[in-house]
Amino acid sequence: MTKYDKLKNTLEKRFKELEHQKQNEEEFETTELSNYDNHPADNATDLTDQHTRLALNRHFDEEMVDIEKALAAIEEGTYGKCTECGEEIPLARLEAVPTALTCVEHAHQQVNEDIRPVEESILNSTTDQPVEDEDDRLRDYSNSFEVLEEVGSSDTPQDKQ
Repeated sequence: MTKYDKLKNTLEKRFKELEHQKQNEEEFETTELSNYDNHPADNATDLTDQHTRLALNRHFDEEMVDIEKALAAIEEGTYGKCTECGEEIPLARLEAVPTALTCVEHAHQQVNEDIRPVEESILNSTTDQPVEDEDDRLRDYSNSFEVLEEVGSSDTPQDKQ
């Protein structure tokens, strides 16, 4: 019995749970047969439910692939060693994340730019620095709130005192 048998059992159990979950999933159902007399909020609820199920299925598929890789590493005898540097992965990390194949230092924790809103590439989180326009002019946004407030706000005269 190796020190990774408990982790192997945990991985196999989780894999079976995911398989069972995928096999017993209901088809996407709508609440009505026709959208003609359906309230838009009901359609939105159905659409949200479909997106949630699709996202969960994608997550389950990715988790199953990670489990298969970890189980293959156990069979090959490479489990517990970082695939990047070859150092021993601490048992505490493997117990927390049984699918881990790298040490913490080599774990890929990058932000997936494909799923970030496109607006983030344009908007800055601060107005301290001017933004360069397409025509190479600099705009100073430091007082943009005050300019907008002059145009109009929902504040009453008492709020401005």
